[in-house]
Amino acid sequence: RNSNISVSAGRDVSANPWCLRCLPLPHTDKPALVVELKYDKTADTAIRQIKDRQYTQVFDGYRGEILLVGINYNSGDKDKPHSCVIERIEKQQGII
Repeated sequence: RNSNISVSAGRDVSANPWCLRCLPLPHTDKPALVVELKYDKTADTAIRQIKDRQYTQVFDGYRGEILLVGINYNSGDKDKPHSCVIERIEKQQGII
């Protein structure tokens, strides 16, 4: 399956220099993305951080679908080196 995803580096809303949030280009019809990476934690922890720290606030004025993506990399598990959780939310003007 061919997926053409347009992304640009978005504003990092945390003080952590190791974090990167990816947002699609505003002229695309694809959903916006908020991505949080974790190491030796859980993908659910990454999703919870996105919500707790309100990373979706960078979409003020945006209406449409937002994908919250939490990815965890496991250092001690060679059979499953990473896990991913994706949550889909719909944002109406000013409301999530």
